[in-house]
Amino acid sequence: MATSSGRRKADDRLLMALACGATVESAARQAGVAENTVYRRLREPEFKARLRTIQADILQRTAAALTAAATESVRTLLELQKPGTPPATRLGAARAVLEIGLKIREIVDLEARIAALEEQLDADEGRIAHGSVA
Repeated sequence: MATSSGRRKADDRLLMALACGATVESAARQAGVAENTVYRRLREPEFKARLRTIQADILQRTAAALTAAATESVRTLLELQKPGTPPATRLGAARAVLEIGLKIREIVDLEARIAALEEQLDADEGRIAHGSVA
């Protein structure tokens, strides 16, 4: 029978492999377990919750890295729009700036609207909890 520390190490390797997009077959091989074990673990709520947490962390770190690089990318796009750059390149850079700018504006607007709705919901729940609903 496997020790709990052995299972923990196998689970950690399995979780990282799955979180990084490995197939069940590949993840099983990386963790040193059978494919049936992977499928069984994926049916366990606690294991699935740990997997979602790791995936969310990876996504958050990726978003932070992209955010950090965004300023330089914008500078590059703006540089490509300057006279002397081939017209096709300038057009592509202009399109990219406009498309990305609109998407960011939509996201910021949606985040603000969601925050306002959440505040309203919290206020409504507070009034309900205190019995001050008309």
